[in-house]
Amino acid sequence: MADIEGYNMPDDLYYYEEDTWLKIEGDKIRIGMTDFFQQAAGDIVYVDLPFEGDEIKRGQPFGKAQSSKWIGKLIAPISGVIEEVNYELDSDSTIINKDPYGDGWVIVVTPLAFEEEKGSLIHGLEAVTEWIKRQIAKSERLKSEKSGKDE
Repeated sequence: MADIEGYNMPDDLYYYEEDTWLKIEGDKIRIGMTDFFQQAAGDIVYVDLPFEGDEIKRGQPFGKAQSSKWIGKLIAPISGVIEEVNYELDSDSTIINKDPYGDGWVIVVTPLAFEEEKGSLIHGLEAVTEWIKRQIAKSERLKSEKSGKDE
């Protein structure tokens, strides 16, 4: 488990630029939202989940998350068929905040093109550290732009 700039980022996972993590579990892949995502979003109040059997396509939305701050799309990090959906999030979406890498997972998929898509995922401590630093800088830039527009 790596603490990078105040964010818990397990170094055995793969990450996608849209703040999702992936954990390989045999021939299936479990997907959830990162600690960076949940800290930036604040308390998640609602998650619009997909259905088991749905096909997801890398880079395309597969659901939405809503916090008191915003509504955002959940973007698929890989292409695949959804095998499981974490329906616990229907009754308590803050599980993503409390345990993003455990009980707060979102979906489990059977990948359709993982070997081809794997190369664009972020993996390894050095790559994850650089990515989080870029995410922090991007977030700070957006906050600065927003506060400039509010004046």
